[in-house]
Amino acid sequence: MGLLSDPVRRRALARLVLRLNAPLCVLSYVAGIAWFLALAFPPLTQRTYMSENAMGSTMVEEHFAGGDRARSLARDFAAHRRKSGALPVAWLERTMRSVGLEVYTQSFSRKLPFPDETHERYMVSGINVYGILRAPRAASTESLVLTVPCGPDSTNSQAVGLMLALAAHFRGQIYWAKDIIFLVTEHDLLGTEAWLEAYHDVNVTGMQSSPLQGRAGAIQAAVALELSSDVVTSLDVAVEGLNGQLPNLDLLNLFQTFCQKGGLLCTLQGKLQPQDWTSIDGPLQSVQTLLLMVLQQASGRPHGAHGLFLRYRVEALTLRGINSFRQYKYDLVAVGKALEGMFRKLNHLLERLHQSFFFYLLPALSRFVSIGLYMPAAGFLLLVLGLKISSPSTLHEAGVGPEEAGGTSGSSPHYPPTQGVGLASLVAPLLVSQAMGLALYVLPVLGQHVAAQHFPVAEAEAVVLTLLAIYAAGLALPHNTHRMVSTQAPDRGWMALKLVALIYLALQLACITLTNFSLGFLLAASMVPAAAVTKPSGPRPLYAALLVLTSPAASLLGSLFLWRELQEAPLSLAEGWQLFLAALAQGVLEHHTYGALLFPLLALGLYPCWLLFWNVLFWK
Repeated sequence: MGLLSDPVRRRALARLVLRLNAPLCVLSYVAGIAWFLALAFPPLTQRTYMSENAMGSTMVEEHFAGGDRARSLARDFAAHRRKSGALPVAWLERTMRSVGLEVYTQSFSRKLPFPDETHERYMVSGINVYGILRAPRAASTESLVLTVPCGPDSTNSQAVGLMLALAAHFRGQIYWAKDIIFLVTEHDLLGTEAWLEAYHDVNVTGMQSSPLQGRAGAIQAAVALELSSDVVTSLDVAVEGLNGQLPNLDLLNLFQTFCQKGGLLCTLQGKLQPQDWTSIDGPLQSVQTLLLMVLQQASGRPHGAHGLFLRYRVEALTLRGINSFRQYKYDLVAVGKALEGMFRKLNHLLERLHQSFFFYLLPALSRFVSIGLYMPAAGFLLLVLGLKISSPSTLHEAGVGPEEAGGTSGSSPHYPPTQGVGLASLVAPLLVSQAMGLALYVLPVLGQHVAAQHFPVAEAEAVVLTLLAIYAAGLALPHNTHRMVSTQAPDRGWMALKLVALIYLALQLACITLTNFSLGFLLAASMVPAAAVTKPSGPRPLYAALLVLTSPAASLLGSLFLWRELQEAPLSLAEGWQLFLAALAQGVLEHHTYGALLFPLLALGLYPCWLLFWNVLFWK
């Protein structure tokens, strides 16, 4: 503390930091990347443990034995769906009533902002069916949800059959203290969102739906089930929700505990757990799993129906049955017992899950990294921006003298008198850059019909092409905006603009990192180096190439290649470009449909900020 309280020592430390600014920036960036990679190694990763006392033991005996019934119901559901060409609502109502549930339906419709070519839909309408098992030992104040999403691409019939068989089994038990809702939704996430909005009596996405006729208590937890066959070799768990939200870690620990109890093989991101942490193979595999989770969380997409429950403060997971070429296979009885055990333990909860972590990273299913251990990685990267902002050349050339920078005239290096740059001279580039971001956000959807009328493209293609056109048009800004800036101090003009851009970028990345660490870290790792070195002098072509390669669009493209490489399904350049165009369309669509925030963050925040650095680079 004496070093910070003594003015002389504090000024000496400040002079040392300013004199070694460039080496410290490089060291800080390398430390941030190294810290992130080290998160997959045992010194920083910890074993998972159960924090909630009510779920601390697996001393429940599972009695589910309805495998044959589940398979029979799955075949009937698939046959009725093929016959009707849609969700067999009447059959579901009849079957749920036969097992003793209160059955209700909900109709919904949604006009998408533009056609979804991935799922081939535009005007969407459907019906959700749900049945409520009333708790015999409580007053319907709390509930649990088991949901099965049924989309146009996959009927998910085995999951529906298992859910109905579990409902029949649960109906015969007397120990339930919470209502259990068995929900079958149509059109995947659209049906789930419609049901959740109606259940909580809100409308945040413009969904048109009928009110719910039957309700249970406040939802404490939910499990979404997806099965592709009658037998599975492993259960893969998805935790990433809308805008990077994660469920309470205890819910994931509960799933892993019952998988271990029943001998089920469980995976995370499709990866098995490392068996040997003493050699380098275990940590290397955990690095791949960690990177996959970071990339999926950064996308902001809900990776399963559970991702929409998290917005309503409902802890949820998605379980996917995988049928691969592994030797050991499990039938629906083993999966049903694991679900029965999870619901019985959740039935013991006296309050919402809250004692474990909500912010974490998972290098393996049995290990986690807490927020206190992974935040320094982003802090080191943001420190680079802080060091560049406080560097003497930046402050002096921007028109900030030593006194304004926080020093005194007697202890700071001597600079010649400077003429400050007025804030009015920076208004033009700031407004033009922000206007380009606003156009990038608004025009693609509003102008899709005009573009489709004048060019031989569909509405979805028009949206993507308009996005690319506006994005590329921003490259012409440096030849126009800097001409509006006062020429009294041209050298200090670009430094003042860079100072503003550095502060703008630092504030954005800091806020993003606090809410979605994965997105903030990836953006900081890609944008910070170019932002730190950009200037109109020196090897301008090299700086221009670096800026383009670290732009938001290029970062998205690189993330797609990295994601598929980690999944051991590498892309060619043509396939990567097509996937990039599809990701652009899906990003815009998910923002308008579910409220995903990645598209507005990039369009209204980071793209205008990147344009400021582009202006600095081509300053004349």
